[in-house]
Amino acid sequence: QVQLVESGGGLVQAGGSLRLSCAASGRTFSSYAMGWFRQAPGKEREFVAAVSWSGSSTAYADSVKGRVTISRDSAKNTVYLQMNSLKPEDTAVYYCAAAYRVVADLTGYDYWGQGTQVTVSS
Repeated sequence: QVQLVESGGGLVQAGGSLRLSCAASGRTFSSYAMGWFRQAPGKEREFVAAVSWSGSSTAYADSVKGRVTISRDSAKNTVYLQMNSLKPEDTAVYYCAAAYRVVADLTGYDYWGQGTQVTVSS
């Protein structure tokens, strides 16, 4: 079992930046690939980014590529999502999740956090 707790969300103006954090506890964090997803009101949950267990491999959705960076600190059992040049369409609840490998499909993830709200004003 892995417990995930997101933090760092908030209200930011368009063009601003936020860094989301996801603290993990429970089974060996370093064994899991980690992903970030988001869900806007009335929309399906969508993939944002993922990082391999070693941190050497990453994947990004086209909609955020070049603006978002995913990273992990295994010593702190934490994964981060640095978001720059934020747009109003980035407004959503952001979730972190754990999987056995880097995948963009949410069905590949076994553990989920409760989410953190990100709101980008125009």
